Amino acid sequence: MDTQSWSPPSDGGNKTMTAAIMAVVTAVLGGYLFLWVMMPTNAYRQTWLPELRSQTASTYFGTTQGATFLVFTSPVMLIAALGCLYLHLRHKSRFNNLSKRSNGGHRLGKYQRPLIIKGLGIVSGIELAFFLMFMALLLWNFAAYLHLSFSKITPNSAAQTGEKLWEAKLDAAALRLGLVGNIGLSFLFFPVTRGSSVLGVLGLTWEASVKYHIWVGHIVMALFTAHGLCYLIYWAATHQFSEMVKWEKTGISNVAGEISLAAGLLLWATTFPRIRRNMFELFFCTHHLYILFVFFFVLHVGIIYTCIMLPGFFLFMIDRYLRFLQSRRGVRLMSARVLPCETVELNVSKCKGLSYAPTSIIFMNVPSISKLQWHPFTISSSSNLESDKLSVIIKGEGSWSKKLYRLLASPSPVDRLHVSIEGPYGPASTDFLRHDLLVLVSGGSGVTPFISIIRELIYARKTLKCKTPDVVLISAFKNSTDLTMLDLILPISGAPSELSGLGLKIEAYVTREKQPTMQEKKTIRTVSFKPNPSDAPLAPILGQNSWLWLGAIMSSSFIIYLISIGVLTRFYIYPIDRNTNKIQNMEGTTPVASPNSWHYNADRELESFPQQSLWQSIDVHYGERPDLKRIEHWSACMRAEEIETRSCKHMFIWFGSKSAF
Repeated sequence: MDTQSWSPPSDGGNKTMTAAIMAVVTAVLGGYLFLWVMMPTNAYRQTWLPELRSQTASTYFGTTQGATFLVFTSPVMLIAALGCLYLHLRHKSRFNNLSKRSNGGHRLGKYQRPLIIKGLGIVSGIELAFFLMFMALLLWNFAAYLHLSFSKITPNSAAQTGEKLWEAKLDAAALRLGLVGNIGLSFLFFPVTRGSSVLGVLGLTWEASVKYHIWVGHIVMALFTAHGLCYLIYWAATHQFSEMVKWEKTGISNVAGEISLAAGLLLWATTFPRIRRNMFELFFCTHHLYILFVFFFVLHVGIIYTCIMLPGFFLFMIDRYLRFLQSRRGVRLMSARVLPCETVELNVSKCKGLSYAPTSIIFMNVPSISKLQWHPFTISSSSNLESDKLSVIIKGEGSWSKKLYRLLASPSPVDRLHVSIEGPYGPASTDFLRHDLLVLVSGGSGVTPFISIIRELIYARKTLKCKTPDVVLISAFKNSTDLTMLDLILPISGAPSELSGLGLKIEAYVTREKQPTMQEKKTIRTVSFKPNPSDAPLAPILGQNSWLWLGAIMSSSFIIYLISIGVLTRFYIYPIDRNTNKIQNMEGTTPVASPNSWHYNADRELESFPQQSLWQSIDVHYGERPDLKRIEHWSACMRAEEIETRSCKHMFIWFGSKSAF
């Protein structure tokens, strides 16, 4: 496919195609989830599954593997491929129609409004719906499995096998815990696939979904641990400890399951916040035990049963490999702005073809500070306004960020700084122009994503000459020195005149000081870096049409996988057993689970140079906090269809009609 020369159809054709793709995705996803619901029922096991196996049996995929590929693997891969095409069309439409005020946006936009739920934090309607469906699916499967299996266990049936009634039920419960754990494992890797087309087509973002990976991970390990413990108790009660050292050539391998569970427990132990935050390197290293965990899980249950959880892991591994390729490149660091509030703005060179939406994030690694630590930062620049540069703002709050600040704030700062970047990652589109008013509320360094929004609006008004919404930015800071972060609203090459006509109003609150201090007059220092010949501008790993290339890579690699499995089955497995070995079904024994000129050391002292114009738009309030109840009253007065709320970490954005304001 020549993706470089491929161009999407007209805007009307885009809408038709995206609507058709979304309809197919919805139908396939609905059928896929319906199969998960039906899997523990007698109708599926006794009627549907035998028919599927009889229709898909072949010497290339065996008697059972073809059915698993068809109903559990292929639907997700189809959604992923269609999602790439859908996101490519939306990406083109976003830049072709940036100047048009739209009343649409993502078809699932109204379900992306965040909700604040005690114990869960900030979640959108889509995220909450998927989480509730996931929990309901686990409970339903476990209850259905137990009901069906316990109904067949009687005192007589237990006596015939030489077991007590409770031992037979424990054996059945242990097996079903493993089955339900595999359901969780099937969904575990989707939230951490950063460049995921599956998340994008459903209106979800990676950064908002990470918390679900954490929750699902805890659930999976709890289920697999209970699965293993129940079998240990069962083997002890029935004097079958020899089962622990069995490695069967066909069927279930207990030793492989024990190794997989041990790797998972080591990984799980380092994921809790106290260990993860205080010993990040330990967390980072042990988290790679997922490779051993999955490898021995496959040996434990066999390739056929593994195909159920394969799609999420398969997409994650493709994404991980692409991230690895991107992270191997050194990125050219252009300059840094050092603020007196222990904050720095890093400006890196990027190719003009790299575009991203406001509020996107990157992952950054500075080997001179830590070779292992990768930290996420919200991009503060606009890919349209600053076509050759990407900026991030880093507040010195942790040990890593404080070391970075000291490197750049010293009287003799480093002349070179090696930086590696993964990303950007972010929403597929952000339709800010369809609103009359943006009310942005932030605390401290949380102002960063709003800077990217304001810069995008500057581009829309200055270059596209289109009407932009009025902006009210409400920011709370601890100290008056933190106010200098507002000077970063304009890029380093910007001019105060760029704010004219934007309709920007800033309400700044300094909570720990009751009056201005002399610290406010401290200057911002700009440090330029000497270029490293081996570094290059940040570029998309797959080029301009990255979504199309990703779809091609996923589809071709999956086809290669199917061919490899088919050849292995046909010419190695099939000649050995002639399909006479009975491979256990779902109810069988299961698992445990670029600048033109550079100036070396060109440090220069600047007055906060947008201040003269920018600070005319700022009202500073000392010794008080924002009146959030008044802001809540504004939002309550707005009609429901005129409000959209978006969460950025711990910040909120309210969009609404300015007449209601």
